[in-house]
Amino acid sequence: MDTKSLKPFNCSIVTPDDAVYEGEVLYASVPAWDGQVGVMHNQSPLLARLAIGPLRLDFVEGGRRWYLLEGGFAQMRDNNLTLLTEGATGAEQLVIEEAEAELAEARAQTGATAEERLEVEQQQRLAMAKVSLARGFESRGGTV
Repeated sequence: MDTKSLKPFNCSIVTPDDAVYEGEVLYASVPAWDGQVGVMHNQSPLLARLAIGPLRLDFVEGGRRWYLLEGGFAQMRDNNLTLLTEGATGAEQLVIEEAEAELAEARAQTGATAEERLEVEQQQRLAMAKVSLARGFESRGGTV
């Protein structure tokens, strides 16, 4: 992607416990419930439900950073992208071995009721996303 022609916009990542990121970005790839959504300056207004998945932010000064988002909502309005999520973890904080152990544990679980099965499926999706993002981070040489 040619970033020279892109203009910055404001991006905020907010969890119930913390403001994880606040700053300008050139591009964001957001994990919407129905697939990744690219967001740039002067984007049409957008309100989307977030899925568990990777968020990519491309920065004005160059470089990019990846986060694992745990669902929530995204709003793009007047060149302000706000991501309200249950959790946001930087890719550099994920450890492949821990993520793989979490996935194995989640896969071993079962649920007796429909509600418990949904919870187990949610844990499995989160663990799979952690493994995927941790592996991707490692394959890029540990660069954010």
